[in-house]
Order: sequence, then structure tokens, then C-alpha cells
Amino acid sequence: MAAKLRKGDEVIVLTGKDKGKKGTISSVDPKANKAVVDGLNMAIRHTRQSQTSQGGRLPQAMPMDLSNLALLDANGKATRVGFKVEDGKKSARCKNNRRRDRCLIMQTTLHVLSKHTPKQFGRR
Repeated sequence: MAAKLRKGDEVIVLTGKDKGKKGTISSVDPKANKAVVDGLNMAIRHTRQSQTSQGGRLPQAMPMDLSNLALLDANGKATRVGFKVEDGKKSARCKNNRRRDRCLIMQTTLHVLSKHTPKQFGRR
């Protein structure tokens, strides 16, 4: 399934200590279902001094769960993402926006899975 939140998306935090704050996703880990948002969910990390860096107590953005983030639409409000397949193209659209045509998030051409036989997947 395609990712609903990607690197570079503008998001708003729904729960936690940074609730209501907005930011940009800097990295996503789909296996762990987490994302790092710039400037949010900050924690102090103690680092050792090296030849290139001073060391000490440095703030670092920590990963947060994708379920705690919501995508921002063109109006700056939190929205949910839905997928629609038309003529073999899969496009993501905002779900709770009345004017869905204005809120086209991304237009991606993906191959729609046709009816695969078990032999194609190596099963008998």
C-alpha cells in the first residue's frame, strides 16, 4: 500500500506534548511506523566530544508514531488521506475536504494489481 505520509509533507501533531504544533517530516520509517518531524518531540541527547564536534547536551528530534500525525490540506487544517483508482492511476486525495478537487495531494501512476494467480507468487 502506498504511504499516506511522506518525507517533506506538512503535518500537524494530534496527541502528545507537542499537540497542535505544525512541522515538516524529515524522515519516515515504515517498518517501525514512525516519522521524525523537524523541531518537534525534542529530547536531550548526551554526546561525547570528538575531534569534529564539541559534545555535551544536544537537542535531537525523536521519532513519533504516524498515527499521531495528520496531513495539512491547502487550508492549513488536518485532513485524512484516501486513495482513488481511476483508469489504472492511483491518486491520493483529502477525505474530509468538501472541495476535493482543490485538495489533490499527489498524482502518482501506479500499476493496479490485477488478478494474480498463485503461481506468480511462487505458491502451488
